[in-house]
Amino acid sequence: MRTALLFLALFSPQGPQPTTRPKGPDYAAHVKELKKTLPREFHVVVSKPFVVIGDEAPVRVEAKAETVVKWAVDLLKKDFFKKDPEHIINIWLFKDAESYRKNALELFGDRPTTKYGYYSPEHKALVMDISTGGGTLVHEIVHPFMHANFPDCPSWFNEGLASLYEQSHKVKGTIQGMTNWRLAGLQREIRKGSLPSFKELCATTSQQFYYADRGNNYAQARYLCYYLQEKKLLRKYYRAFVANCKKDPTGYKTLVKLLGEPDMTKFQRSWEAWILRLRY
Repeated sequence: MRTALLFLALFSPQGPQPTTRPKGPDYAAHVKELKKTLPREFHVVVSKPFVVIGDEAPVRVEAKAETVVKWAVDLLKKDFFKKDPEHIINIWLFKDAESYRKNALELFGDRPTTKYGYYSPEHKALVMDISTGGGTLVHEIVHPFMHANFPDCPSWFNEGLASLYEQSHKVKGTIQGMTNWRLAGLQREIRKGSLPSFKELCATTSQQFYYADRGNNYAQARYLCYYLQEKKLLRKYYRAFVANCKKDPTGYKTLVKLLGEPDMTKFQRSWEAWILRLRY
């Protein structure tokens, strides 16, 4: 919950909007300013458009900047995003739960409500316990790119795509989401017959998506994106949604057209049966 709310605050249209994207010299100045107050045990790596800051050994921080941050950025830009975020974002990678909670409090005055990580809008920072793995980090990296490239994206697709890459790998040069822990809960809801229609999911406001049945909303959105990925339709859907968003702000009509399924009740039944056959 905290991550979602802070993301909305960080990238809210009402917030300060820079007029230019950061250039090379901006990163040097940014790092120089950071180091004035940075605790000695931290190491800094520029991995544009981010600055990665970690309290593990420098070689480990550099490895994560290369194998998680740069890896995700390169693949996401190749498949989806042409524009970089409009401002530099710090990614704080704390080595364990103790460091995460201690430094979140000392550096930002925060007491984390999630064990994985969160955005701090005041500090334009992603704060992570990296010992929990890189999946949440890849998830969060999607959001600033989505804001820069598709600012009108509704929460269901923003979080659906981000959640898809919580567990991902590279296949033939593209980033591919894999089944993950959200599957079991989704399958339970399907068996109970309690999932909303895709039309209802697409129509959710940010408030509804994040507050009303949040876990199921994330899972349904993720596995709709997973289905589109497996049917080789995800990138096509993204491009069509961006192109048609003024006429179709929820993305539902674009989805129906792309699927070629005028009877979406019938499609949802077949999608649910397909989901029930998946394994994690």
